[in-house]
Amino acid sequence: MSNELLIENLNPQQKEAVLYNDGPILVLAGAGSGKTRVITHKFAYLVKKKKYSPASIFTVTFTNKAADEMKTRISELFKLSLSNIWIGTFHSLCNRILRKEIAVLGYKNDFSIYDEDEKSSLIKHILRDFNIHEALYKTVNTRISLLKSALIMPEEFISRNNGYSFDEKLGRVYLKYQDELKKYNAIDFDDLILLTVQLFENYPVILRKYQEMFSYLLVDEFQDTNQSQYIFLKLLTSLQKNICAVGDDDQSIYKFRGADIRNIIEFEKDFPNVRVIKLEQNYRSTQNILDVSGHLIAKNQLRNEKKLWTDKCSGERVFYCRLSDEAEEAKYVARNIKDLYLKANYEYKDFAVLYRVNLQSKAIEDALRDERIPYHIVSGLSFYQRKEIKDVVSFVKIIANPDDNICLIRVISNFYRGIGASTISKIELEAKKNGVSFFRAIKDMLKLNGISSSFKNKLSDFISSIESISNKSYKNVAEILKEIIEKTGYINNIDDKRLQNILELISSAENMPMRDFIDKISLASSTDEAVKGNFVSLMTLHNAKGLEFPVVFISGLEDGILPYFKAVDDKEELQEERRLLYVGMTRARDYLCLTGARRRKLFSKFQDFEPSRFLADIPRECCDWIDKINHKIDYISETIKPIAPKYKSIYVVGSKVKHPTWGVGVIRDCCGEGEDTKVMINFPGIGLKRLALKFANLQTMVQ
Repeated sequence: MSNELLIENLNPQQKEAVLYNDGPILVLAGAGSGKTRVITHKFAYLVKKKKYSPASIFTVTFTNKAADEMKTRISELFKLSLSNIWIGTFHSLCNRILRKEIAVLGYKNDFSIYDEDEKSSLIKHILRDFNIHEALYKTVNTRISLLKSALIMPEEFISRNNGYSFDEKLGRVYLKYQDELKKYNAIDFDDLILLTVQLFENYPVILRKYQEMFSYLLVDEFQDTNQSQYIFLKLLTSLQKNICAVGDDDQSIYKFRGADIRNIIEFEKDFPNVRVIKLEQNYRSTQNILDVSGHLIAKNQLRNEKKLWTDKCSGERVFYCRLSDEAEEAKYVARNIKDLYLKANYEYKDFAVLYRVNLQSKAIEDALRDERIPYHIVSGLSFYQRKEIKDVVSFVKIIANPDDNICLIRVISNFYRGIGASTISKIELEAKKNGVSFFRAIKDMLKLNGISSSFKNKLSDFISSIESISNKSYKNVAEILKEIIEKTGYINNIDDKRLQNILELISSAENMPMRDFIDKISLASSTDEAVKGNFVSLMTLHNAKGLEFPVVFISGLEDGILPYFKAVDDKEELQEERRLLYVGMTRARDYLCLTGARRRKLFSKFQDFEPSRFLADIPRECCDWIDKINHKIDYISETIKPIAPKYKSIYVVGSKVKHPTWGVGVIRDCCGEGEDTKVMINFPGIGLKRLALKFANLQTMVQ
């Protein structure tokens, strides 16, 4: 395959990023600038021209969906065999390493991976033991996650907080949490990275093995890396320094998860002589949208300067409308969606409504329902988080790892109705007394004298059913799932909808080994699930990352909402809020509409809000501003001066025009200004057509 084929359809900066391989490279890829194209073409270039083995290129991104799309594109575009390749998320790739190497850290290779529910259950249990309010579990969960992301172990954290304080209590909970995980032969999501870093730091031979295994590292969404992920990358590349990091500091919006925007700055220090390439040509949005979002983000100080441009037309001006309250704001959004749907060539799936906090969605949902507009809330409950799915998957996890206490309690509670809370308490006491897992404690209790026959019978049935399934040989995990639901009678107590979900799970498990099945579910997230259908998408700005839509509405442009009230007094937090709005803006391809309300209900009471301070950063010449409260623009310092349209009022709604092909029609709508003016015309026998006046060659008719 020639160089020309490997770099065809790439712009000069993209070509440079693909062809440069003489050291570390940092690609600052602006929104919509084709960063995935760069990564896929670079992968192919390394294999086809530089003769790297596909299995020697460690390619990491942040979602399973992005990883799967990358694999598909590489395979289809360049006809590469991708068996045994390393393309995936940090968590999935570290899981592959730990499955082989974790024994040196004192775990078994069949460890369980706890999701958020399982992690929370364990934390609640520990809080009860320590007589700490169980309601604090979310705070504790978040703090532990951030500590692990920063590679701070419980012993170190405790040594920093010796006095009587919440942090001192948190340290003890953290220590107990890690001890319990190890006892259960379980790890959580953060441990996947943390333990891999420990593995590499404490066992140089293992580190060297993987350094030699991977000749090149490709990193997507580099701006979202946290401290542990960055250290992991540094360790893996410390031998050969062959790394291409692709990211955009203007789209770093996950600080609350531990992401550190400074990693991009540190990258240039840690990798001397790094080549920095900026991708500034945008293939998604119109120039007006880029100008508005570009002026906004330029106000941030902690960033690398980029100026995005496009060879698309200027496009529609960005709209901003301020309304009296959240209900009016939502109606305005819904009516505009309905209007564009009826008049333009858009389906409902082409629209997205973005907001800062989930509380904003109710008013928008009500308004969409009133207009009979179908919608879907993105990142709702994942398929794998449904109760019936978690129940049967927990049973499979127990077969794979009997020491998993959290899954064992779930199985007992949902499959064996005769075993109640008092029995579980007795099992827990026995397990604590002997320092063993619940499963081992149950087996030991069955050997004791003085235990009632009914108690023994219940526990004996439980153990025998687990062991009978465990001791059988199966072709795949689908057969195990069938055995579980048939042997336990679980499906007798659920409705048809839940049964259909279980049958779908069984169908998806055909030909899958048990370990692959468990890992796939443990590493899945709701963002990996594509929603098919003609719906308007509703989501938070954080969940919009990586998506794009022809038409985007962003609601809640008020101080206290966007930027969020917790961020207004913190300079760094305020910059992250500005990045969040920038990400939302750059999701739009054709239309971008910003809305705000003077008054909205927040935390159970109505509050008055001032317009967002970010509106002052937006260039007026690219926008249409509307104040539905005062019918004037009284909240900005300068008057908007509209551009005089080239095509004047002869093209008004209701007037007749003649088209050279479709004949005489009636104008139904007119939008845009100057050379970007577009009209919607109804031609009898043809239907509605949306035309650009500068190309339509229309002839006006005498009225």
